[in-house]
Amino acid sequence: MVSVVCVYNDQSVLQAHLLKSLEIQTVDHELLLVDNRRGLFGSAAQALNSGGQRATGKYIMFVHQDVDLRSSVWLREVESVLDGLDALGVAGIAGAADGSGVLTVIDHDANPRPAGQIVIDKPTQVQTLDECLILVPRVVFDSLQFDEEACPDWHLYAVDYSLSVSNFGLRSYVIPAYAYHRSTGAPPTSRLRIALSLGVLPKGYYRTLGRVLRKHKANYSRIYTTNGDWSTKCPVWLQRLALLCPARVRGPLAGSLRWIRRS
Repeated sequence: MVSVVCVYNDQSVLQAHLLKSLEIQTVDHELLLVDNRRGLFGSAAQALNSGGQRATGKYIMFVHQDVDLRSSVWLREVESVLDGLDALGVAGIAGAADGSGVLTVIDHDANPRPAGQIVIDKPTQVQTLDECLILVPRVVFDSLQFDEEACPDWHLYAVDYSLSVSNFGLRSYVIPAYAYHRSTGAPPTSRLRIALSLGVLPKGYYRTLGRVLRKHKANYSRIYTTNGDWSTKCPVWLQRLALLCPARVRGPLAGSLRWIRRS
């Protein structure tokens, strides 16, 4: 059985997307809703941990309120896929393995369009996963929960979790489970789109990013996410500057950044 954990702040969005698609599922599931309409929780990690700690299913699905599973057999088929994965630490429906693009089969936006550049047809190991939907074996979550110190905001908790499970010899996978995500966040396909996306990401994203890079710098020189890739050897502010205003980075800094991009 899958336990479904969702933190929500909009009842109408929750009902129109996630709950509507859960109501048609052909297998039993456990629903654990975390109501944050009054801002009780200050971070996703804190809120999701509170829901995950109450879960009793074999797998725990942490999902956004605006995700539509789009199939009555979604949970049944996904549980079967998860049962067949080796060394499973966490699985999701979008992620990044390297700098080549986002791996997924999902659609997103008000006018549905592909959410990634690399369409997968089988479970594929990645470095990190996107936060819109991830699934964790409960036995793994019992030992490793979301890091509330590294992720004190609403971003990158799945990225951090993906990197953390590898310390236990476990793997992160993107699985070919079609879903629709109402979010309009566009994964970057080029340096220009990365720069554009960086311009609209909230400040909390970058604060959390700095913490995640520092946490994992001993094990990774570069961290790949669905919102671009980042060096653990360079301050976030300098990497942002290089992407948004490359002409302003000159002299020794420019040489350093060229070396960082190649490493």
